Amino acid sequence: MSPKGEGDSHTTMLEHGKDAVSLWRTIGIIVSCTLAMVANTASNSAVAISLPTMEQDLHIPQAALQWVVSANPLSSGCLLLLFGRLADLYGKKKAFLIGSLWFLVFSLGCAFSQNPVTLDILRGFQGLGNAATIPAALGTLAHSFPPGRSRALAFATFSAGAPLGGGAGLVLGGLLTELTSQAWRAPFYLSCGITALSMFGAMLSFNRDQPSSEEDRRVDWIGAFLVTAGLVLIVFVLGQGEVAPEQWSTPYIIACLIVGIILVILFLVWQYHLERVQDAAARTRDYPSSGSRYASLSHLALRWIPTPPPIMKMSLWTRAHGGVAVVFCVAFLNWCCFQGWIYWVVLYYQNYVGYSALRCVVRLLPMIFTGLACNAFIALFVNHIPMTILVACGTALTACAALLFALINPNAVYWAFGFPSAIIAVVGADFVFACGTMYVAKKCLPHEQSVGGAVFQTMTQLGTALGVTVSTVVFDRVLESREADNGFNVDNSTASTEPQWLTFPAYKAAMWTCFAFGMCACFLTIIFLRVGVIGHGDATPAEVPEDVEEQKNSDK
Repeated sequence: MSPKGEGDSHTTMLEHGKDAVSLWRTIGIIVSCTLAMVANTASNSAVAISLPTMEQDLHIPQAALQWVVSANPLSSGCLLLLFGRLADLYGKKKAFLIGSLWFLVFSLGCAFSQNPVTLDILRGFQGLGNAATIPAALGTLAHSFPPGRSRALAFATFSAGAPLGGGAGLVLGGLLTELTSQAWRAPFYLSCGITALSMFGAMLSFNRDQPSSEEDRRVDWIGAFLVTAGLVLIVFVLGQGEVAPEQWSTPYIIACLIVGIILVILFLVWQYHLERVQDAAARTRDYPSSGSRYASLSHLALRWIPTPPPIMKMSLWTRAHGGVAVVFCVAFLNWCCFQGWIYWVVLYYQNYVGYSALRCVVRLLPMIFTGLACNAFIALFVNHIPMTILVACGTALTACAALLFALINPNAVYWAFGFPSAIIAVVGADFVFACGTMYVAKKCLPHEQSVGGAVFQTMTQLGTALGVTVSTVVFDRVLESREADNGFNVDNSTASTEPQWLTFPAYKAAMWTCFAFGMCACFLTIIFLRVGVIGHGDATPAEVPEDVEEQKNSDK
């Protein structure tokens, strides 16, 4: 054989070796990101299935029980934007590894909690790890896979981590709670193990972080403070309003609500201002003779006031003629419905019907198989079915899952109401998450991928907190009304202390609330969302500068 032939053979072997490495690296990226999502959702679902056991062991009042669920999404939702921005600036791999380590440490701390206050605080710190990990994972997937079938498969697999983690949390969490001496503490060890695997995979497979392509790499700390403080105060009020001394008329509740709303409004105004300043400065630099009025005004602002790039560009919400904003709102409403459904189904089965955690798990098992089937469906058909149809059908089915429990007959067999509800409840969550994250990734610039994912995840996390909170308020109000009508004056520290016939209408009212959230998401999709097939291989980031350019021209 000639030397040339030997060289060609050697080159071919090297190429095959590179392909094999690339394949394993691709698998490692997808698996690591998916495990992060599994750990995130498993932690929350395991807590949900363990709530009655925690309630008895730590003597948690019914009105305060939702804080165990809400503390994690509250802290996570309030800091996702900041951590998404930091991931885009300083490296998605660094953010992913640091967030995973943080989540692991505080998950371990939750397992050793001895009172409700400590558990709530540690759950809040646990959420900071999610706030760093999930945007970094979304940004990594968007950066690693170009638009097309590979990206659809990656995002669908990542989205499958939600039902897989939710199912693993329910099943394994229920088994561990029921059969181990550690009871509700054992599921936190499970989260630590899954997170450790995710970290190990990320260290081996994630590409080395590349410097940000942005010229201005400053961080908007003013905006970070405004949005974090504002959202913390608002969600604190929503959760604490029911247990405050004078409930919603308590002075500090009213004050915190007003201050929180003002801070969020100031954040939005500040982000709009920063974006206008940055755009005006760029136009002045590129076109010195443009004579932009805002550029002249921004000169003083740039000189006397720190004006870094905004954490969240307000123009992101207006892209695709407002389609991105609709997707964010649909995700928020759908999660209000879905997470509220999970919260009240668990309490209904365990506190009202009297099932053990294990028997409750068995009745929720269909969610796992439906969730995996939904994400497989997305991976196969997202290139062929318009996103509007997928999201509208998904949100309607999730709403109907809540409707079944709002109409449930407690004497009916499980197959009449419980089984079909468990089958369809997860469809909306999977369809909205998979399609929504792909759609947002297409509309974001390369240096905005983590931030775009962070905004989407913020809406789902806030939806989780608000859905549970509002439905809890409805539950308590209906229960109080029933007590007053029937002359009861009992301690309602736990729902299980009430007579069953008294609490049943309150459970149904909470489910009606979840149904309303789900139908609002469905109607919003049908009326305002006009999105076709999103899985095609034609990259659309070029559409983003066009939208931004239109905004710039309108400012001249």
